[in-house]
Amino acid sequence: MQHRTLGSLFIAIFFSLFFMGSITMGFAQKEPQYTQYMYNIGSFNPGYVGTTLTPEITGLYRAQWLDIDGSPRTLRLGANYPLSNETMGVGFNVISDQLGPSTQTYVELAYSYQFNVSDNTKLSFGMDVGGSFLNVDFSKGTFENPGEPILQGETISKFYPTVGAGFFLYEDDIWYLGASIPNFLTDGIYNDDVATIIDDKLQFNFIGGYVFDLSETLKFKPAFLINLVSGAPVNTNLSTNFLFNDRFTLGASYRLGNAISGLAGFQVTDGTFIGYSYDYNTNPLGEFSNGSHEVILKFYLGRGDGTKSNTKELKGKPKQIDTPRFF
Repeated sequence: MQHRTLGSLFIAIFFSLFFMGSITMGFAQKEPQYTQYMYNIGSFNPGYVGTTLTPEITGLYRAQWLDIDGSPRTLRLGANYPLSNETMGVGFNVISDQLGPSTQTYVELAYSYQFNVSDNTKLSFGMDVGGSFLNVDFSKGTFENPGEPILQGETISKFYPTVGAGFFLYEDDIWYLGASIPNFLTDGIYNDDVATIIDDKLQFNFIGGYVFDLSETLKFKPAFLINLVSGAPVNTNLSTNFLFNDRFTLGASYRLGNAISGLAGFQVTDGTFIGYSYDYNTNPLGEFSNGSHEVILKFYLGRGDGTKSNTKELKGKPKQIDTPRFF
C-alpha cells in the first residue's frame, strides 16, 4: 500500500513537470548528440533507469567532426540499478561535453517507478536531479563579441541546477517507446556573458524501437530518436540493427540531412558489450571533417548463470541472464 501511494505521488509530480515543460518551451540545455542512442537510453531518459534486468554500467566516448578545431568531444559514465522490488530503480549519470573553449559537465542522480499496464507491458516514470558545471576558457582561442571588449584570456565558471523527467513504455525483448525532457529549470539560468557562448533551448526527446525475431539466431531492430529544440530544426535519427547469435550486432543509421552511420557491436562475454559507430557527414561539414567516431562499453552485472532473460527472479537472489535484451 505504501508503494502504491509513493508511486501515485511520484507520477503526479512527473506529469506536472512534464506538462509545464511542454507549454513553456523556454530556455534550457541542448543535450549531447549520440549515434548509438539505442544502447545509451539512460543518458537522456531517466524513465529507463530500473527497467534493466540487472545493474548496468555504461561508458561512452564520442569524437565529432574530426579535423575541425574545437569540435565536440563527449564523455559519459552512467549506471542503472534496478531495486529488488522490481518497481523502482536508481541511476547515476556524469556527462562531460566539450565544444571549443567551453566544457559543460552534468552530474545527475535518477529515480524511476514502474508498474504493469498489461500482463506483458510496463510503464516506467523517471526523474533526475543534479547540476551542470560550465567552464569557458577564452585562452583556448581568439574571440571577440561585437560591441564588447575582446574576451581573450578570460574564464567563466558557473554552476546551474537541473531537474529532468521521462517515461519509458516497453515490453521486454520486443518493443519500447519513450519521451523525456532533460531540464525544466530554464528561465534566467545563464547571464549575458554565458548566453553569448551557448545557445540553450528546451529539448524534448522521443525514442522507440521494435525487435523482430527473424530466426532462432537472427534479430532485427529498427529504432528512432527525435530531438525537438525550440527554434531549431527537428533532429531525426533512424537506425536498423541486426543481432546475430545474441553476440554480434551490425547496422546503419541515418540522421536526416546530417549524416549516415555504420554501427557494429560485440557481446564479448555475457556481461560485457562493446560497440562502435562511424558517422559520415552528408551536409557541407563533410568537406571539412573526416566524420565522427563513437565507442560505447557496457557492463551487465550479475549475468552468466545459465538462465534466460525472461526468467523471474528467485526470492533473495538477483536476476541472471545470458542473452542481451537488445535495448
